[in-house]
Amino acid sequence: MRVFLTGATGFIGSAIVRELIEAGHQVLGLVRSDAGAKSLIAAGAKVKVHRGDVEDLESLRSGAAASDGVIHTAFIHDFSRFNEVCEIDRRAIEALGAALVGSDRPLIVTSGSAIASTPGRLTTEEDQPNSPIPRIASEQAGAAVAAKGVRASVVRLPQVHDPVKQGLVTYLIALAREKGVSAYVGDGLNRWPAVHRFDCARLYRLALEKASEEGFAGARYNAVAEQGVPLREIAEAIGRGLNVPVVSKSPAEAGEHFGWLAHFVGHDVPASSALTQQRLGWLPTGPGLIADLNAMNYFEPAAHAVALRG
Repeated sequence: MRVFLTGATGFIGSAIVRELIEAGHQVLGLVRSDAGAKSLIAAGAKVKVHRGDVEDLESLRSGAAASDGVIHTAFIHDFSRFNEVCEIDRRAIEALGAALVGSDRPLIVTSGSAIASTPGRLTTEEDQPNSPIPRIASEQAGAAVAAKGVRASVVRLPQVHDPVKQGLVTYLIALAREKGVSAYVGDGLNRWPAVHRFDCARLYRLALEKASEEGFAGARYNAVAEQGVPLREIAEAIGRGLNVPVVSKSPAEAGEHFGWLAHFVGHDVPASSALTQQRLGWLPTGPGLIADLNAMNYFEPAAHAVALRG
């Protein structure tokens, strides 16, 4: 397949590029800059550059129109304007879908595993998006284009990690470096699911390949290897890595200490991928989140610098 991939030079997208090429596909990668284009071209002859970004809707439509299928992973990670960037993602998905209406070409969109709120139990793929988290816009857009006949599926991401980056945990590391303590909220037993970056990339590829088969259109997939890692264990791993104290913050103190991260750090959002594994034959094999946190170099600023926003 010739696959249009947004976010092709990003943390997850770059792993998907490699996964697709190794499986024999071609990649048309969306890039914003000359540096991104150079990085993408270096991935090999089966990769072509498509200039644009998620706010350039015409570039999205033309990229989708020129491809056999679309994987959408690009997202503006500016949590200080989370509502706005989620609406940008909605419009991007609608534009991609518009180019695929009337065809059997698949669209794989990206959401979050916490988008379905199921207090007291594991979230599954069958749970409808119901969270107040603004990222729900991505799944709403996916459903809207599916209603027009597009073969749209959703991959819900937890904390995607390797020894360099770990989703929202990367921001916790930067905050602990800045404040001199690694913190969690309350007893720290609330859980975040996680998946290794390469396992995640393989899931996207499998979801794309299955999307045109009968019964797979409109599917939701949980890219979850670990159902839930307690925040206290995450904070303790960060504390060991940075050699700083590990402390508990009360819910009342969380806002001042964590800033915009306070919206996330107290949530208990464990999730299951049993149905995903069964339907796609996907078996995650990569290291766990704590193993990657233990393996990372906390004193390599260029690898782990994060701009704290909000």
